Amino acid sequence: MTKKLTPEQINPWVEKIINNKSIFSAIFHVENEDRSFVHTAAAGDIQPDSKYFIASTTKLYVSAVLLRLMEEGKISLEDKLDKHLPDEMVQGLHKYKGTDYSRQLTVQHLLSNTSGIPDYFFHKQPDGKTAADALIAGDDQPWHLEKTLEVVKTLTPKFKPGAKAAYSDTNYQLLGRIIENITGKPIEEVFREFIFEPLKLQNTYSYKDITDTSPAKFYAGSQPLWLPRYMASVTVEGGIVSTAEESARVLRAFFNGELFPKERIEALKKWRMLFSPGVFYFGIGLEKIWVPWIASPFKPMGETLGFWGQTSAFAFYNSKTGLYMTGTANQFNGKGHQAMGNLMFKCMKSAL
Repeated sequence: MTKKLTPEQINPWVEKIINNKSIFSAIFHVENEDRSFVHTAAAGDIQPDSKYFIASTTKLYVSAVLLRLMEEGKISLEDKLDKHLPDEMVQGLHKYKGTDYSRQLTVQHLLSNTSGIPDYFFHKQPDGKTAADALIAGDDQPWHLEKTLEVVKTLTPKFKPGAKAAYSDTNYQLLGRIIENITGKPIEEVFREFIFEPLKLQNTYSYKDITDTSPAKFYAGSQPLWLPRYMASVTVEGGIVSTAEESARVLRAFFNGELFPKERIEALKKWRMLFSPGVFYFGIGLEKIWVPWIASPFKPMGETLGFWGQTSAFAFYNSKTGLYMTGTANQFNGKGHQAMGNLMFKCMKSAL
C-alpha cells in the first residue's frame, strides 16, 4: 500500500511547512504495517531523532494504562469517582443549575470528556484570563491537581454529566490521580512500568527535571516558549517527552494488542464531534480525525485514530492504508495542526 509513498515525496512536504513564518520546526514520521516502509523527515530547528514534548498525545498513554487496569479488574468505566478519590476532592466538583452532580460523575465521564467539568487550561477565570494566557505570556508556573481543583470548583460546569462533550484537561488530571491511587505509584512510574519499559523505549520519559533542556522548544506564533515548571507538573495530561520514532512504537503497540487486548478498542468508538480546540471526534479516551468528504471523494480514507496535542504533536493510525504517523510542528496556535494534518492527508491519499 505504500508503493506510491517515498522519502522523495515526503521530504519536500515537510520542508515546505517551514516556509510558513509561524512554524520553525517540523518532524514527521510514517511507517506501514509490516515496517517495510519507515521514514522520518525533519526541517527547521529540529532533527529526525530530536526529543520533543508529545503534549496531549500523552492522553493516549493514559487510555492504555486504564484499559490495562480494566483488564485486571481494578477499575471500570462505570465506577463513580468517589470510589477512587477522597471525599474532599469530589465534594463540590460539579454543581450545575442548582443540582450537585459531583457524586454521579464516573470514570467514563472523565475519559470521554463528557463530565462537563471546566477545563482549567482554556476556561476563563473571573478575571477574564485563562491559564493558557498566562503561560503564553511566559508565566511559567506549575498546575498540580490541587491547584486545578481550587480554581475549577469556583467555575460553573459546562453541562450536566453525559449531556454533551467538551475537551477538559481537568478530566485527565483527575484520571491521573485515580491511576495513582489504584496502583499506589506516581504516574511517571506507572508510565514507565506499563509502557516505556515493556516497549524498550530509550528516549521516552516523563518530564520532571526542570533543568533538562533536551526537549525541543515549542512556539506560540513567533514567540518561543520554555515552560519547564508547568510541563513538569502536568505529566498525566501532556508531560511526556519522546521522539517521533518511539511515539510511533507506542502507537503501534496501542492498536496491535501489546498493551491491552485490542478487542477493547471498538468499545472506545462512541464519537462526539468537538469544535474546540479544533474540529475532531472524541470517543472514550481516543480521538478520530474529521475528514470532510471533499478531501477524498472517490477514495474514502477510513478511520484515522489517535491523539492530537496542543503543540501540534500527534500520533495517528489509519487502518485503511496501514500507516502509523507521528511528529510535531511545535506550534501552539493551530497553524501547526493544520500543516501536520495536511501532511497526514497527503500520505494517506498517496498510499490508497
